[in-house]
Amino acid sequence: QVQLVESGGGLVQAGGSLRLSCAASGRTFSSYDMGWFRQAPGKEREFVATIRWSGGDTYYADSVKGRFTISRDNAKNTVYLQMNSLKPEDTAVYYCAAVRGWIIKTDTAYDYWGQGTQVTVSS
Repeated sequence: QVQLVESGGGLVQAGGSLRLSCAASGRTFSSYDMGWFRQAPGKEREFVATIRWSGGDTYYADSVKGRFTISRDNAKNTVYLQMNSLKPEDTAVYYCAAVRGWIIKTDTAYDYWGQGTQVTVSS
């Protein structure tokens, strides 16, 4: 069992940065690949990024590649999403999730989810 709690969301101007954190409880966190998803109002939840259990591999959606960086610290049971050069279209609720499997972009495949954190980018 893994419990996930996101933090770090907020309101930022276009071009700004935010760092999201996802704190996990449970001794098996380091055995899970982790993903970030987002859901904008009226839209389906979409894949943003994923990181291997070891932290050695990452994969991004084309829409965020070069602007967002996913990382993790297994000693702290935490995964991060550094978001730079934010755009209004990045506005969404951001969720972290845990899965055993690599480059899983389908949200229904994930085993555990956080409650989400709101990111709002003003123009």
